[in-house]
Amino acid sequence: MTLMVDWIYYFVLAAILIVGLYINLVGAPGLWVMVLGTVVYGLVTRWRYAGLKTVIAILVLAGLAELAEFVVAGAHAKRAGASRRGLIGAIVGGIVGAIFFTIPFPVLGTIFGVCFGTFLGAIVGEVMGGTQVGSSLRVGVGAATGRLLGILTKLLFGCVILGTVLVAALPPVHWGRSGKAVAAPTVVVPVATKPAR
Repeated sequence: MTLMVDWIYYFVLAAILIVGLYINLVGAPGLWVMVLGTVVYGLVTRWRYAGLKTVIAILVLAGLAELAEFVVAGAHAKRAGASRRGLIGAIVGGIVGAIFFTIPFPVLGTIFGVCFGTFLGAIVGEVMGGTQVGSSLRVGVGAATGRLLGILTKLLFGCVILGTVLVAALPPVHWGRSGKAVAAPTVVVPVATKPAR
C-alpha cells in the first residue's frame, strides 16, 4: 500500500516538474516551483528517495540558471545599447507578450510570444526615453535575441533538474515483507544443449 501511494506522489511530482519547466518560458519562477515540489515530495515520502543531496544539487542548478539567464539576456540588450528604460520595457514586454502574443503552438508559440513582447517592450521603453526609432529597433532586436538565448539556457538547466529529480525520486518496483525495497526476482531460463556424442 505504501509503495502504491509513493508512486502516486511520484506522478504528481512529475506533473509539477513539467509545469515548472513550462512556466519558465514566460519568465515565471518555474525552476523554484520544481525545487519546492521536490522538497514537498521528500517530506511526504520521508526522504526515502529524493534526499538532501538531490535538493542541494537542484538548488545549485536553479541558482546557476537564474544567473545565466540574467547575464545572457542583459548582455545582449546592453551590447545593443539598451538604456534602463529599454531594459524595463523588455522585461514588462516579455510578460505581456507571453499572455497576448503567444501563438497556438506548444512551447514554441510561448517562446515566440515572449520574444516578440520583449522586442516591442524594449522599443517602447527606448522611445519613451527619447531614443530615436532606428536605435530603438536595434535595442529591440538585441533584447529579443538575449531573451531567446536566456530562455534556452534556463530551459537546458530545467531539463537537467527534471532528469535529476525524476531519477532520484523514483520509487522501487517491488517491496519485500520487511517493508524494505528489494530487487525484483531474476528468472533463469534454461538453455537446451545438444547431447554429447
